[in-house]
Amino acid sequence: MTFQVTPFIALNGNAREAIQFYESALEAKVVFMQTFGEGPEDPSHPLPTHAKDLVAHAVLKIGEAELFVADSISDNPNETGNRLQICITTPDTRTSARFFDALLEGGQVVMPLQEVYFSPALGIVTDRFGITIQIFTPRDEVKDGTVQ
Repeated sequence: MTFQVTPFIALNGNAREAIQFYESALEAKVVFMQTFGEGPEDPSHPLPTHAKDLVAHAVLKIGEAELFVADSISDNPNETGNRLQICITTPDTRTSARFFDALLEGGQVVMPLQEVYFSPALGIVTDRFGITIQIFTPRDEVKDGTVQ
């Protein structure tokens, strides 16, 4: 796998509205969408009821390019300047850790690099230039009905 760099729009509860707008304005096609409520429950971090219908992740195809769109359920709402992020998809967790650590030089952790249900390594850092970057490693293909 080669690296993939994708723009990521993080919104405060109006991701569906933005998606509908981009479908109309840019002829975008939704190729994937999942709400927070459709993900697995984490008893140590219960999901607020109001967040269950919010968009956890959507992938829009605009021409040959992809755009990621999601709602944020963080206590710190996204503001002008941090709504647009960059998502770097890496081929393995070692590369994710290397990139994450390098971006931290003079930067700040938004979310520690960690395993989550859809990724063995996901982390978010704001670099020393004020750019918020998500580092993401996809899970291997499903084998024998289980995610590897």
